[in-house]
Amino acid sequence: MSKKAIRITGWAMTIILGLLFTMSAFMKLTQNETAMAQASSFGIDATTYLFIGIIEIISLILFMIPRTGILGTMLLVAYMGGAIVTHLQHQQSIAVAVIIQILLLITAFIRFPELKQRLFSTKIIQQ
Repeated sequence: MSKKAIRITGWAMTIILGLLFTMSAFMKLTQNETAMAQASSFGIDATTYLFIGIIEIISLILFMIPRTGILGTMLLVAYMGGAIVTHLQHQQSIAVAVIIQILLLITAFIRFPELKQRLFSTKIIQQ
């Protein structure tokens, strides 16, 4: 694939994930009834759920900005890890959260080749 096609693919996946996380954060920030019902079934109160939404939107903003994209990626991966653990703890399916996390990592590897190089390099880096 050409560099242009790779860049377009990376940004298309970024936009899709951005819309997904925006919708999720919006439901938390607006205290949507459906989202609040699910949160209360997990034992999460409204204030905590609002705080989780704020963390999610800040992480997403960092992910969308190229200069802070790697930091945003790490924060969103950690966020999704928490979602997976919460679903496991309450015997709910983790399939959607795992798929989102995989797409997030694939997108990060496409957008930030230095991240893929650093994680999968076989060359020993000397200081």
